[in-house]
Amino acid sequence: MAVRPYWKGYLKLSLVTCAVTLTPATTEGERVRFHTLNRATGDRIYTRYVDAETGKTVDDEHQVKAYEKAEDDYVVLEDEELDAVKLESVRTIDIDEFVEEDTIEWTYFDTPYFVVPADEVGEEAFTVIREAMADRKVVGISRLVLGNREHAVMLQPWDKGILLWTLRYGDEVRNEDEYFDKVEEETPDAKMLSMVEKIIEERTAPWSDDMVKDPVQAKLKQIIKAKESSGHKSSSKKAESDEEPKAPSNVIDLMAALKKSLESKPTTKAKARR
Repeated sequence: MAVRPYWKGYLKLSLVTCAVTLTPATTEGERVRFHTLNRATGDRIYTRYVDAETGKTVDDEHQVKAYEKAEDDYVVLEDEELDAVKLESVRTIDIDEFVEEDTIEWTYFDTPYFVVPADEVGEEAFTVIREAMADRKVVGISRLVLGNREHAVMLQPWDKGILLWTLRYGDEVRNEDEYFDKVEEETPDAKMLSMVEKIIEERTAPWSDDMVKDPVQAKLKQIIKAKESSGHKSSSKKAESDEEPKAPSNVIDLMAALKKSLESKPTTKAKARR
């Protein structure tokens, strides 16, 4: 069932504008959520802002944003100063740049949203923008205010709509060279490489969302359902299958390990999905 749009505004490219809506492409609606209770009374526990020195609760009107330039030395920023650096319009996605598709590293991708026309009047303009990007094999780069925070965003043609990704800023993404440069660049043994490729081939299957099911959430729901029906506490003892896995021993003979892997059969799931 479609959910209500999270955001309504306008998609703009030069002089072409159309009304659009944004809806989160992901959901945590089925995720088990917990509240923290006072074990003695069963009452909810709430988080409050308190003064670090006096321990007293601080009301909203007395809370202010501040930047710590040194230990216990802060620069206070007032609301009007923070507002001055925000985007002029919080209701327009103005596409001012394009880059070739697949050139943005996945580490920059944050949260996806579905973008669709808000009404029939804007469908033609929306379709023209989407198809033009698809024909040129490019994605649009813009900025957008969501949840009182400005985001860099990428717009990608996706089926009959557009997929918008909020992007992490450059200083939020670590430089991979600092890590990958530590890996020695060696040419693998041709026979071993062929064996690993064979293992991969045998275990390759069509994508299915079953591959990313969360077993922890399923088990939590089972526990909650059992406790609701019985009214008793469930056992805290782990099942044998849930015991901590033992660390694998170092593989000294890689060739022997590969041969043994090839002798073993692919999982039933991989076979079934082919």
